[in-house]
Amino acid sequence: MTARNIIGSLEKLIKLHKSFNQLAIRKTAILKANDTEAITALLISEQKHIKAISQTDKDRERAVEEFLAANGTAGQPASIHTVTELTGPEETEVLEMLKAALIDEVAKLKERNGLNQQLIYQSLQFINVSLDMLRPQHQNLNYGGSVGKTAKIGMGMFDSKA
Repeated sequence: MTARNIIGSLEKLIKLHKSFNQLAIRKTAILKANDTEAITALLISEQKHIKAISQTDKDRERAVEEFLAANGTAGQPASIHTVTELTGPEETEVLEMLKAALIDEVAKLKERNGLNQQLIYQSLQFINVSLDMLRPQHQNLNYGGSVGKTAKIGMGMFDSKA
């Protein structure tokens, strides 16, 4: 049995991750522009990508398990390294190339998501500072001059000897 199904799954994963990276780049621009409607639409697209990536990864795992079972090594760990030990030199080269490309795309996505996370955090800090500036400042709630005056006024209004 050949590793064609595994190669197809890896190619699809790379394609999905490249598309997901493009969404992350768009997200950076949208966050900078502070466009909340566009962020909502983008989050819906991201959820679709995540679902597709998850399903494709399950398909890849199933293809690896089938490949290992067909080659009589079903008990071994399901990894690219295990598969490349059982394939010919051409398929091994393709699998290694696809593995490197997928790792590269995931690293790019991780870096871009880190940047987007920092932008979101800074936006939240700005919002909190803005809200603090707009809120009225509370007066001193500790015991002080204003509390003592109201206590004396309150005592004068009630005559306990009457």
